Amino acid sequence: MESVLITGGAGFIGSHIAEKLILQGKEVTVIDNFSAGNIKNLNFCIDSKIFHLIKDDLNKPTKLLNSLKNISVVFHMAADPEVRTGYENPEITYRENIQNTFCLLENIRKSNVDKIVFASSSVVYGEPSVIPTPETYGPLLPISQYGGSKLACEALVSSYCNNYGIKGMIIRLANVIGARSTHGIIWDFINKLKKNNKVLHYLGDGKQTKSYIHVSDCVDGFLFCLNNFSKKIQVFNLGNDDKIDVLSIAKIVCRNMYLKNTKLVSKGGTKDGRGWIGDVKQMQLDISKLRDLGWSPRLSSKKAVDLASNELIRSGIIK
Repeated sequence: MESVLITGGAGFIGSHIAEKLILQGKEVTVIDNFSAGNIKNLNFCIDSKIFHLIKDDLNKPTKLLNSLKNISVVFHMAADPEVRTGYENPEITYRENIQNTFCLLENIRKSNVDKIVFASSSVVYGEPSVIPTPETYGPLLPISQYGGSKLACEALVSSYCNNYGIKGMIIRLANVIGARSTHGIIWDFINKLKKNNKVLHYLGDGKQTKSYIHVSDCVDGFLFCLNNFSKKIQVFNLGNDDKIDVLSIAKIVCRNMYLKNTKLVSKGGTKDGRGWIGDVKQMQLDISKLRDLGWSPRLSSKKAVDLASNELIRSGIIK
C-alpha cells in the first residue's frame, strides 16, 4: 500500500483512516464534497507533505480520474450517512450511494488502482434469523432504502472486481461511534439533553439492541482486513462480540453528563417498537471470521458507548 485515496475522507470514519495512514507514512489523498464532512476533521493531516485534499464530487469523471493517478488503494467511504433519510427521500440515497459508487468504479477500471475497500453496513442483512449473523447468511433482504443501496453497491463492487482485475474488500460495519461523529443515537441524546436535561425522549420502545464499535477499533479492523486478504473479492463483518439496548445507552449518556434525575420517555417510532420505518430491532454481526485471522475489538459495545459519549460531550457538539 504505497498511495491511498479516501472518498468521503473528511467525514467521521474516513478522517480517522486518513490520520492513521499519515501516521504510518502513507501518502494519502482525500476527495470530499463537504456535504457531510468537515475540514476540521483533517486538522492533523492538512499540513503534512504526504497529504492531498480534493474538494469535489465523485460524479465529476475528469477530476476523479486525475485523482486516481498513482493510487494503489481506494477506501470508498463516501455515502449518505443516515439510514433514516432513505425513507424520507430515497433519491438522495440512490444518488449518494449507488450512482456515486458506479462513477467511482468506472474511473477505477480506467486507472491502475489495485484494490478497493468498500464500507458497507450490517443493514444489508435486513432482519436475519441467525444472530450473530455471519458473512455467509442469505438471502440478503434489506428493510431500508439505505440497506438496499449498500447491497447494490456491494454487487457493483463484486462485478467490477470480477470483470476488470481489481481486488475488492467489502466491510459490513456494525454501528460505528466515537469522536467526530455527527449523527446517531449518542449524538442525538447529547444534543437533546443539552436543550432539556429534565426529560430525554427516545424513539421506539427502547429495547432495540445492537452492536457498537468504537471508531479506533473500526479503523484498526479496516487496516487489518486490508493486510489479510488476497482473494479477488472478499467480505468481512466488522463489529463486536456483544450488543447493547437503547435504554442502556441513554443511561450511560446521562451518567456521563452528570444527570441523575432525567426522565427517559418513549416518543415516536413505529407500533412494533422500532425507532423508525426500516430500523432493524436486533443486530449483532458474527465476527469469528476476523477473529480467526487474529483481529478482535479492544472495547466492548458498552465500553465503546461509554468512551464515545465522553468524547462527544467534551467536543461540545450541538445542533
